[in-house]
Amino acid sequence: MDISVIIPLLNEQESLPELSTWITKVMTANNFSYEVIFIDDGSSDNSWEIIENLSKENSSFKGIRFLSNYGKSQALHAGFAKAQGDVIITMDADLQDSPDEIPELYNMITKDGLDLVSGWKKKRYDSVVAKNLPSKLFNWAARKTSGVHLNDFNCGLKAYQNKVVKNIEVSGEMHRYIPVLAKNAGFKKIGEKVVIHQARKYGESKFGMNRFINGFLDLITIWFLSKFGKRPMHLFGLLGTIMFMIGFISAGYIGIMKLWKLYFTNQETILVTENPWFYISLTTMIIGTQLFLAGFLGEIILRTKNNEERYKISEKVNL
Repeated sequence: MDISVIIPLLNEQESLPELSTWITKVMTANNFSYEVIFIDDGSSDNSWEIIENLSKENSSFKGIRFLSNYGKSQALHAGFAKAQGDVIITMDADLQDSPDEIPELYNMITKDGLDLVSGWKKKRYDSVVAKNLPSKLFNWAARKTSGVHLNDFNCGLKAYQNKVVKNIEVSGEMHRYIPVLAKNAGFKKIGEKVVIHQARKYGESKFGMNRFINGFLDLITIWFLSKFGKRPMHLFGLLGTIMFMIGFISAGYIGIMKLWKLYFTNQETILVTENPWFYISLTTMIIGTQLFLAGFLGEIILRTKNNEERYKISEKVNL
């Protein structure tokens, strides 16, 4: 199979018929063998009924329905697990991503040898203050932190080699950082393509300003995971050891100075426990011990963790 198109959605009943017709037209014109996997992330409208009807009309259309709203990352995870195409295309269901981009994205993967191609909505039709400016700031921070030089991490229109999506773990709200996850997994050939951004035709955006706050927090998380995710002891153990040694040496210095003053200079001295620096040293040793234990426990958890299912599927069609 040439292409798998994965489309997470939430309450997009108006756009699904038009989107499916558009995708079919593009695939037929280019003689692609394909499948389209819709992941209904707990819609409360008639989205699932429409997906069922589409799957009856065309066996290439498939669907997964979540019991509840688990988030876009979980929806992509479910789609990646089922995708069979040589090239995986992800796109949003709101018609802001154009299926006409699919052939060129496919060629960039198959002919140019890229592992991943990320869309760049260079010209946007969103609010400048509410979305465009925060998005530019977010993308700048993501580039500087991750070392992946993309202009638009948030663009849902992306293309991957099949082996990429089978070797990355998308969880939480990490969908916007899939290029970073791919880079950390060893896939270095990451490209970018300017894509058309269309104004929303139906409904309202499912993402508010809080996604940018969450995005920055996730950015910190993914930086930490990329550096120390497999060896937490390298961070916590090192910091803990340094702090414990500083506290231990300081406490030893306080004790030695007291003995020196008592037995060699005959000076009057206060009790060690009356010296505020003694408690600072003691606190430093305690914190150092706690950090060391945090690293040790992190190593144990990493080696014994079970990959629990992060979502529940209620129905499937054509899968």
